[in-house]
Amino acid sequence: MALKRELKRNYALYLMLLPAIILVLVYSYGPMAGLAIAFEKFTPSKGIFGSEWVGWKNFEYVIGLPETIHILWNTVYIALMKIVAGLIFPILIAILLNELKIKWFKRSIQTVIYMPYFLSWIIVGGILYDMLGREGIVNTFLSYFNVSNIFFFGNDTLFPYLLVTTDLWKTFGYATIIYLAAIVSINPTIYEAAIVDGASRWRQTLHVTLPGMAPIIVLLATLSIGNVLNAGFEQVLVLTNNNTNTLVLNSGEIIDTFVYRLGIANAQYGLATAVGLFKSCVSFFFVSLSYFLAYKLINYRIF
Repeated sequence: MALKRELKRNYALYLMLLPAIILVLVYSYGPMAGLAIAFEKFTPSKGIFGSEWVGWKNFEYVIGLPETIHILWNTVYIALMKIVAGLIFPILIAILLNELKIKWFKRSIQTVIYMPYFLSWIIVGGILYDMLGREGIVNTFLSYFNVSNIFFFGNDTLFPYLLVTTDLWKTFGYATIIYLAAIVSINPTIYEAAIVDGASRWRQTLHVTLPGMAPIIVLLATLSIGNVLNAGFEQVLVLTNNNTNTLVLNSGEIIDTFVYRLGIANAQYGLATAVGLFKSCVSFFFVSLSYFLAYKLINYRIF
């Protein structure tokens, strides 16, 4: 009866919500029926219901591959570096921007650092190849000083750090705005009290700004745990030239590109689905853990 009264009272709101629910059911939950492929020797001509059921053999085969552990390590290593850099650098930039008193200059910098966030990785990849390629701007500049060319996209050691740096350049502007909003929300009277007590700008930053930003920092740091297996599929695919640059696959291949190589390039759909399902399960665990920690640490809840 309570549910019936609730539906009757707010039926207009639920009708507005209905299209979004339908979209989620059709595009998010409907395709989950395809997870059965992870347990089959899938043949496209036979379909999901006609393919041979093999149980856990796809998972056993993938786990037994010699490169699986290495790819998992690459994914976690690159993702963790991105998470750490994506937390520290925007905080520093936000604090520095907050110290600027010339409003037009401050807004100009905000606009410039925020613009790359709207660019696709295809466009960013083209920019990076023009800048860091063998005949790019950087190597052309180095040649004036008789410095040998650096093969950024073919150096197996440099490539993970290239991924982290370029991802940071593309995304840190968005996080900076969030931290700037957190700084603006700090009560100005706290700064006034600190000034009265003789606190320098550094002391104000250390004892007022950072503690005031702490809830947002903890929240974003906690929620980022859910991305520990997301090292950037589009970025890696573009910067490895559609996964054909074998010079950097040892340090640059991640779970998502491994799934792409198995499923699309080699047409091993069952194996690719098994890897994707494994990643989804692990990601679900970390997302749940991140929300649990967010609730415990700063009382953040979804509902």
